[in-house]
Amino acid sequence: MKTVILCGGMGTRLREETEFRPKSMVEIGGRPILWHIMKGYASHGLNDFILCLGYRADVIKSYFFNYHLLNQDFTIRLGSPDRVSFHGNHLEHDWNITLADTGIDALTGARVKRIQPYITEDTFMLTYGDGVADVDIRKLLDFHRAHGKIGTVTGVRPPSRFGELQLESDQVVQFSEKPQVSSGFINGGFFVFNKGFFNYVSEDDTCALEGAPLEQLARDGELKVYTHTGFWQCMDTSRDLKRLRELWESGQPQWKVWR
Repeated sequence: MKTVILCGGMGTRLREETEFRPKSMVEIGGRPILWHIMKGYASHGLNDFILCLGYRADVIKSYFFNYHLLNQDFTIRLGSPDRVSFHGNHLEHDWNITLADTGIDALTGARVKRIQPYITEDTFMLTYGDGVADVDIRKLLDFHRAHGKIGTVTGVRPPSRFGELQLESDQVVQFSEKPQVSSGFINGGFFVFNKGFFNYVSEDDTCALEGAPLEQLARDGELKVYTHTGFWQCMDTSRDLKRLRELWESGQPQWKVWR
């Protein structure tokens, strides 16, 4: 089964980090957030990826083309550049990655439509390249297969940006620094679709996944929600990035479901 990751965005709200690299290549703990997302899927046995590239596609292509060089010791004989011996191993040796250039200006729906030729199975995963979570991907897939509709979106409760006060009269009885929102779900990504979803998207650059395609899918009664009440965090702002880096440095990043 293919896992499609949208990683073509510029990340304008993280301009200090994305001027020379795409948002999905901003690092947490010395690794791009894209790597963290892929590790999450791979931990559930899904290691066949399609990356929808756009802004600074060359950076992502170079990273994976040179993955062995970047992640292993090696010996090279000068004058014979094809004679390289790698030492040791890394844990991503069985990943299969298709890097698809889906256009600089294309919105998310257009990017999905343009990778249709690479989808050979009836069902595929789709997510954004800027958010991490501890979603149980296998349970998500089981849920999708059980309801028989075209699409599943993972609904999440985002963390609050402000401390939450629980009061009795004017007395604070509980203070939570960054609690999860207590009610209401938002689109957290981590989609599952059947191939029929390609009928809802077009290659027009202005086709946004979150606009007409998902709206029409919902009107047709073909979109179900898998509710996730565990950890979820996007990386939209510098504040978000700071939080993710702090969690990683703490040694207890909740999205790290792999060993």
